[in-house]
Amino acid sequence: MTASDLFQSDLFGLHEGSSDPLEGGFQPLAERVRPRTLDDLAGQEHLAGPDGPLRSFLESGRLPSMIFWGPPGSGKTTLAEICARSMHYRFEQLSAIDAGVREVRKALDGARQAQRTGDRTILFIDEIHRFNKTQQDTLLHAIEQGLVILIGATTENPSFEVNAALLSRMQVYILKPLSETDIEAVIRRALERDGLLQEKQVAIAGLDFLLQFAGGDARKALNALEAALALVPPEQREVVLDRSLLERALQHRAPHYDKGAAAHYDTISAFIKSMRGSDPDASLFWLARMLEGGEDPLFIARRMVIFASEDVGNADPFALTLAVSVFQAVQMIGLPEGRINLAQGVTYLASAPKSNASYEGVNEAMRAVKQFQDAGVPLHLRNASTSLMKDIGYGAGYRYPHGFPGHFVEEHYFPDGVLPQLFYRPTEEGREKFAAERLRGLWKDRYRP
Repeated sequence: MTASDLFQSDLFGLHEGSSDPLEGGFQPLAERVRPRTLDDLAGQEHLAGPDGPLRSFLESGRLPSMIFWGPPGSGKTTLAEICARSMHYRFEQLSAIDAGVREVRKALDGARQAQRTGDRTILFIDEIHRFNKTQQDTLLHAIEQGLVILIGATTENPSFEVNAALLSRMQVYILKPLSETDIEAVIRRALERDGLLQEKQVAIAGLDFLLQFAGGDARKALNALEAALALVPPEQREVVLDRSLLERALQHRAPHYDKGAAAHYDTISAFIKSMRGSDPDASLFWLARMLEGGEDPLFIARRMVIFASEDVGNADPFALTLAVSVFQAVQMIGLPEGRINLAQGVTYLASAPKSNASYEGVNEAMRAVKQFQDAGVPLHLRNASTSLMKDIGYGAGYRYPHGFPGHFVEEHYFPDGVLPQLFYRPTEEGREKFAAERLRGLWKDRYRP
């Protein structure tokens, strides 16, 4: 490979393979071996494979605005660059961490100027969930007018972090954490194709350790590989990349928890199951591990809100109120003090009486709805909002419960032709036992002791 080959500029003004600080600057290994086509990509087969939507978009030459939602190192930026390179579009990149409205408008002005000469622009915004509503609103007209194709990248659920107006104009695609097989392919591809690494003969003896450390993050794996090789004397051509070399380079063991890695899902599972098992101490342990690992506290708080209804339910109706209050407090205060709010919520939820009757009830009702989806609403339960509706029988025969002793009258509330079914089975735990007693008294045929 000649010097001119090494320093040829690509579509983005980068110098692929460059290692000379005077020729475009030294690029990290992860950047030097970044895939340039979908065929070079490891993982994300559901998006980039033969039947994937991204491949179809690029082959048809029609690309929608999109949000890539996935963990770090899963290929969000890479996919955006591949789209621009394949479509021969300009590529403008902003990071929502340090860009504001002014930077967005400047990028849009550049796209407008390019449009006059027939060039189209992909505007890529990393960490788009960090933009506030005003910043997100500046993008709406640009998308509608076709000024740019917007590609946003986020590690957070866009349903919560991206406003509805912007979200409705974009397709959301979920990127999965890379498997160990994918990460291994990334590492071997780097060793085979990178011009600098080809100068050495590298044998990987610590692959398991490296894969565990990477935790599904390709960039993390490549950075670790590069750090380890940097410890090898330049004149040494044969290198054994073993665990000891990797540990010396990384200065710590592979973490048990890393936000976005496989352990992320295992840890939140242990957290939920500890609360469900009424063990506040174990629940606090997993809470602390997530916070130490850099987990988003609002993600934890959202899971607690779900837990309050799914696992505590009407055994303690106040649990949901408390969980929502914890979410709002953490949202308002943030870390580090927000950990105190989380701890209060976790210990309350773990210590509370448990019932999943509401959760099981709605699941059973959802199954029944599919079976009786065409069953009509009985006339006596319909709302007679006009005189015509009243004339044809809407609301006729409806008995108002508050007009009867105990504010109750036995009535048929299910659809026409559907017999009453038991979905909600209240337990004897906490306050739910009072609901069970009342329902047994009201619906004697359905709720039996």
